Amino acid sequence: MKQVSQHVKSGAILVEEVPTPALKPGHLLVQTHYSVISPGTERASVSSRSGSLLSKAKKNPDLVKKILEQVVQQGLVATYKRVQSRLESLASLGYSASGEVVAVGKGIDDLAVGTPVACAGAGYANHAEYLLIPRNLCAKIPHGVGFDEAAYTTIGAIALQGVRQAAPTLGESVAVVGLGLVGQLTVQLLKAHGCVVLGIDVDRQAVELAKSSGADVAVGRSSADIKKVVQSLTRGRGVDAVIITAATTSNDPIQLSGEICREKGRVVLVGDVGLQLPRGPYYMKELDFRLSRSYGPGRYDPAYEEGGKDYPFGYVRWTENRNMQEFLRLLSTKEIDVQKLTTHRFNIDEAAKAYKLISGSGKGRPERSVGVLLDYEATHVRGDRIVTRIDLVPPITGARPSPLNIGFLGAGSFAQASLLPPIISHPGISLIGVCTGNGLNAKSVAKNFKFQFATTNPKDVIDNESIGTVFIATRHNLHAGYTIDAIKRGKNVFVEKPLAVNEQELAEIVKSYQAAARSKNHGVLMVGFNRNFAPSVRTAKKFFSEATGPFVINYRVNAGYLPPTHWTRDPVEGGGRIVGEVCHFVALMQHFVNAPPDRLYAEGLSIAGTMNGEDDSTIITLRFSDGSIGTITYLANADPSVPKEYIELSSTGRTAVIDNFQRLKLYKQEKLTESSSSTIQKGHREEIEAFLSAIRDGKESPIPFESLIMTTRITFKALEALRKGMPVSL
Repeated sequence: MKQVSQHVKSGAILVEEVPTPALKPGHLLVQTHYSVISPGTERASVSSRSGSLLSKAKKNPDLVKKILEQVVQQGLVATYKRVQSRLESLASLGYSASGEVVAVGKGIDDLAVGTPVACAGAGYANHAEYLLIPRNLCAKIPHGVGFDEAAYTTIGAIALQGVRQAAPTLGESVAVVGLGLVGQLTVQLLKAHGCVVLGIDVDRQAVELAKSSGADVAVGRSSADIKKVVQSLTRGRGVDAVIITAATTSNDPIQLSGEICREKGRVVLVGDVGLQLPRGPYYMKELDFRLSRSYGPGRYDPAYEEGGKDYPFGYVRWTENRNMQEFLRLLSTKEIDVQKLTTHRFNIDEAAKAYKLISGSGKGRPERSVGVLLDYEATHVRGDRIVTRIDLVPPITGARPSPLNIGFLGAGSFAQASLLPPIISHPGISLIGVCTGNGLNAKSVAKNFKFQFATTNPKDVIDNESIGTVFIATRHNLHAGYTIDAIKRGKNVFVEKPLAVNEQELAEIVKSYQAAARSKNHGVLMVGFNRNFAPSVRTAKKFFSEATGPFVINYRVNAGYLPPTHWTRDPVEGGGRIVGEVCHFVALMQHFVNAPPDRLYAEGLSIAGTMNGEDDSTIITLRFSDGSIGTITYLANADPSVPKEYIELSSTGRTAVIDNFQRLKLYKQEKLTESSSSTIQKGHREEIEAFLSAIRDGKESPIPFESLIMTTRITFKALEALRKGMPVSL
């Protein structure tokens, strides 16, 4: 399929042939008819990726701050690699589209194949021939509404949510400051609501369009008579409410709104403007200032948007999806007219030309645009564009299988920065296929790392006869299933942590691995516990080679705060922070202690208003059968400038201190030996080298299978200990 994208580093607008998204539960596959380029919103996002790196840094100071924090936590080299992989990626564009359902995912029973729908959401309703859309971001198009009209639904829902925040009543006067696409729709919605509407904009053509959209009065911002117009329109009282839909760095819309609003009126901010409230008018009039967040309740809530969990109708009358439905109803009753707002139509192949138009980067005087439609109907031949695999090089018929022929499932920023670079430097490696849920990302990774094909269907990788080794770097809930499938196919498997997110998955992995071993058809299984291979760990391990007594290990991890809505904290998708990350530190303790653990205790930080057993600030104590004791202090409440990891190990009169895998101190016989590195080295390269060497030479996994299983099981036991509030046996 064709998809519009922007190269992050260069800012170039491209139309790429990418794999069609693969259907998944709770989602719909939609063949796009039209999508809308919103000149204001998309001009800003495209502009932010254009220009030099310095200009991008100036535009995004918060992002620069985050990168600097990552340098402290992860090291300069790791951060640089991640930034570089991000710069070489392709960004999807678009967030408002319409089309026809061509496939329905499991769990959806109210929409069928052939249903016309409006689609919403950045990252979902892209400018692409096919869209994979969660159920709550789709709304059925009513009879009599064209696909070109319905494509405006997302933008209409944004305008509608702004109106709802203003809470106008019949006959009230409302000013709309900023008469771009959202502003024009806001004018029409207010008129449908029975309001007296005043439109204000710096552009005279926008003012004239607002008049045709139904504004009772529309004036230019440069007019000296704005206040007099307001007084005349409102009998000297001031407008009841102001809705700001402008896009400008200036604080003028905020200032003006305070001046023209009546006492105890409402000011609602929908657009992106300077945000310094002048005390005078806002205080003296006791104005109610409100923000409108995108399409409505549900926006930015993964449980609603991705998980499909609706809000109770009786408590949340107007959700994101219900706002979409209402806008479509207004289109069907002809109370809203988007046809007069459509200034341009382009075929999908002309997308670069469309973006040049809205950015004003063409020759001569910039051409005015309001609603810009991308048309896909010329490309429609049902079914023949649904292709989940794109070959970058012609496939080799009858290619011989090899353990060094690599396939990838999942390839996010971590995989691109930490796994793929050491893989491609290994001699004899061939990168065959890469699969991600996002076809644009799959194509981008395939091009950057020279894979032979890109796909959105994992079977294209797992069932490929020429691929001997599969790397799994997807979201956590997919690890076990893909691992089992690859084991059954007799392939070598490198799976990023965690190996599984629950006991049932782990049991299935053990069963599959043992069955493959009995049939002499099993490959090497490895989990990405990279710290075991870090240079400082290897040196410390050798340092303790003559130790005879038990260990005392203190492992402090400054993990940082993650909101409860982050996918890694979801017990189904991510498994939680203990299962998803603490497994790293358990694995490293087992690496040092040559004895199995036999008891565990865990306690979470107790926070007012929450239950004990929170998994983001936790202390876990492990006792091993040889008497060793290890304590993991996992912190989400520490200052982010503190380096992430600090390990102190003592045994038989010896002590080693590993400071963030950058400095190593060894104490023996009252003497200190210290080694330092200019970069943080957590063992990713060494881990990959050990794994690939093992499969090349026909050796066992660098980490024994039993250890991988025990590490995973310990994390499940830690959750059990948190729930019970008492030690548990291993």
